[in-house]
Order: sequence, then structure tokens, then C-alpha cells
Amino acid sequence: MYFKPIRYAVMLATFIAFTCAQAEDTRDMKPLVDALSKSKLTLLEGFRQAEKRHGAVISGKFEMEDGKLSLSVYTAEKGLNVPAEQNVLEELSGSPEDKWEPKVEVFKDVEHISRSAEQLALVALGRTSLVDLVARVQKAQGGTVFSVKPMIKNHKPVAEVLVANKGKVTKLVRPL
Repeated sequence: MYFKPIRYAVMLATFIAFTCAQAEDTRDMKPLVDALSKSKLTLLEGFRQAEKRHGAVISGKFEMEDGKLSLSVYTAEKGLNVPAEQNVLEELSGSPEDKWEPKVEVFKDVEHISRSAEQLALVALGRTSLVDLVARVQKAQGGTVFSVKPMIKNHKPVAEVLVANKGKVTKLVRPL
């Protein structure tokens, strides 16, 4: 009998804590969200451009770098069927405010290789490409998709997708 009020109080406190954390993250993203309107291309267009010359897209995001808008797309040059240790894992990054001509960095450090290897495995396990996923989210959600990051949730590959719309950020989790 005493457990129900306690359970509800714990659930309410958890909800409030989660909501506050979301709001704080959104405030931290305000400069980025405001700068997205300066981009000459969407994340989807960046993904498509990257895939033409640099292989399968394994994640991507708009971010602020040195106070300026930057688009970073991460690829596995040899595709999803080639293991990370035999693949070329790279980042394409540059300003999307003009024609996007990214510089290419091939990862050699443990931190980047580890993260990219995990993302490669998750996207390879999925049933849809990130290009298709972003196209579906963009059509259904509206707003500007500005980040896609593969992750594991409930033992399954998913993607965390961030969408900006009218100054607000929505975080979606979609199966891969």
C-alpha cells in the first residue's frame, strides 16, 4: 500500500530530472540550432555527397567549430561489409555555408578508430542506410535533421537523430 505513492514519486522525480536534462542540453545547442539556417545543404545532401566518393556513411552531424558552423560526415571507405581493421575510417568536415568541400581525415588514433568501428558495426547490422533513415525522418518530422549517431538500445542497433524545428530540438531514436 505504501509502495504505490513511493513508486509514483520516484517516477515523477525521474521524469522531472530527465526533462531538465533535455532542456539544459537544448540551451547548450542554441548557437548551433541558430546557425543551421546558414547551411547551403542538408545533412541528407552531405551524406549523399560523401557516399559518392568516400563509401558508406556511418554517422554525421552539424557542429560549431571555432565559433563557425561545420558539417562532419563519418564514412567507411570500403563499405559496410569490410571489417573495421581492413577498412578506411574517415571524417569529412568543412563549412557548409558555401559549397561543401570537406577536408578528409583518415583516423589513426584509438579513440576515433574505436568509435568509428562501433558505428560501422551498428550500421552494418541495421536494415537501412543512414541516408534512407534521414530521408524518412526529414519527411515525417519536418524541421532540420542535424545529427545522426548509431548506438545500441535494448540490444539492438538504433540511431539517435536530432531534429531542430522552430528553435526547439527533438531527440528521436529510430531502429536501423
